[in-house]
Amino acid sequence: MSALTTNKSVLSWIDEKVELVKPDKIVWIDGSQEQIEELRATACSTGELIKLNQDLLPNCYLHRTAVNDVARVEGRTFICAPTKEAAGPTNNWMDPQEAYTMLYDIARDSYKGRTMYVIPYSMGPVGSPFAKIGIELTDSIYVVLNMVIMTRVGKAVLDVLGDSNDWVRGLHCRCSIDEEKRYICQFPQDNTIISVNSGYGGNVLLGKKCFALRIASYQGWKEGWQAEHMLILGIQNPKGEVKYICAAFPSACGKTNLAMLIPPESYQKKGYKVWCVGDDIAWIRKGADGRLYAINPENGFFGVAPGTNEKSNPNALATTKEGTIFTNVAHNLDNNTVWWEGLDKNPPANAVEWKGNPWNGQTSEEKGAHPNSRFTAPAVNCPCLSSEFENPNGVPISAIVFGGRRAKLAPLVYQSRDWNHGVFVGSIMASETTAAAAGAVGVVRRDPMAMLPFCGYNMADYWQHWIDIGKTLDADKAPKIFNVNWFRKDDEGNFMWPGFGDNLRVLDWIIDRCEGKVGAKETEIGFIPNAEDINIEGLEGEVSLESLKSILEVEKELWQEDAKGIEEFYAKFGDKIPPVLAEELATLKKNVQ
Repeated sequence: MSALTTNKSVLSWIDEKVELVKPDKIVWIDGSQEQIEELRATACSTGELIKLNQDLLPNCYLHRTAVNDVARVEGRTFICAPTKEAAGPTNNWMDPQEAYTMLYDIARDSYKGRTMYVIPYSMGPVGSPFAKIGIELTDSIYVVLNMVIMTRVGKAVLDVLGDSNDWVRGLHCRCSIDEEKRYICQFPQDNTIISVNSGYGGNVLLGKKCFALRIASYQGWKEGWQAEHMLILGIQNPKGEVKYICAAFPSACGKTNLAMLIPPESYQKKGYKVWCVGDDIAWIRKGADGRLYAINPENGFFGVAPGTNEKSNPNALATTKEGTIFTNVAHNLDNNTVWWEGLDKNPPANAVEWKGNPWNGQTSEEKGAHPNSRFTAPAVNCPCLSSEFENPNGVPISAIVFGGRRAKLAPLVYQSRDWNHGVFVGSIMASETTAAAAGAVGVVRRDPMAMLPFCGYNMADYWQHWIDIGKTLDADKAPKIFNVNWFRKDDEGNFMWPGFGDNLRVLDWIIDRCEGKVGAKETEIGFIPNAEDINIEGLEGEVSLESLKSILEVEKELWQEDAKGIEEFYAKFGDKIPPVLAEELATLKKNVQ
């Protein structure tokens, strides 16, 4: 198949890589339905994909990864910047020349007997002023079909690129899926990503975390915009007005559930609606009117399957009903569909578990689906997808919300005093480990802006970039910054807030604050709601005004303790810590004494 472009920088780079990996043939992905069908059929014939029940799950397929290859590997993910300091203390660093030599030695001749697929893709709507273009080379049809769901793929992308050299180079080689030689390397200065010896989505769908966060965060720093690990949602009030919020949460804090939130009944009756623009990544730029605008650079959802059900997230479940690839879930042989823990209460008896062994869900102690099993689903399937999803100019952001999982420390919600204080609030974000994470329970893990594993450069420079963005915004146009904590517990260890759809009650207060409709109390850590201003109608028996007041309390002793933890964390960055943040920490310490 002949090349789909005459772009010299693209063609010469591909020639070099062909020389390195030596594929038997080259296929350009043009994005056509015929080609996609052909690839699906090929993958089914080799066992790479299993075609599911087309009546119940049209155009849906099942895939199993190697047992040693089921999640992102943070320990083998590197930022290959010119110096260790440029990568910063929170990233693994490797010298770029050393990394290229090592990776090319691993990749050499690895496509022999295989096909090279050339995937031109756009992060963001094709032609949007926000969008960026990448080309991924892969020897995996699974990768091609996932990228077709997760990004905008095809010839139109190359037409927009024209002769430009502004595109991200991505090379993926399955090799032998050797754990000891598995590397996911980002070269921010070279717009390059190389991934070897993995077949798992998060390591090989190079448009996702590798490009849309690690490379893009660096691009944003250099070009004056932001790539953030944030959901984007719109809240429509009974008058039909929609206000947009970006929110960042570490994993296991209910991010996807919030992105696809279903309003509580009392809100639905009044006419409130929630619209999902994105569940994972936001690219943010200043618009012509001086406000910040965000797009979701992705075109699909790469969601965790276990725990997704009719009650926890009906919108996510509905999104998976067509055109979805399921990875590492159980295969129900009776009706040729899929199952995972938490989907429903009746696991199939006649099934195959995620590793490919016969499995009886009624009697087995083993799990049917891997805890990190996934679905890759087209965003267009989502019942609450925003009508602004394809808007090339993004949506205007009223509020930025940070969150974490703290049993005692953080109140249900508080607002920062101003932009710089908000950057401080984001920089100290943390979650206490749950049983799900390896190691001790209740250990505080700092995850600033939920970007710890995804920032493509020194995090201290990243914080300074946030501060610099703030300097360009008029105070009346800058989004207000908040922190939420759905996970506060009482002395008996019970959650004090119902969470899920009821989180809209807190977002409602946040929008009221952005519009200047309600007051707040200034405390040692920022502005706290007057309890009467949070609507608890319909929560009788779950939350009273008294219990709400206690979830909003600021306990100084706990904050004194936390301030020590913040100081320790900041110390990692030495004298690169922005002076503004050092001042904010000093203010916090003084306030809680």
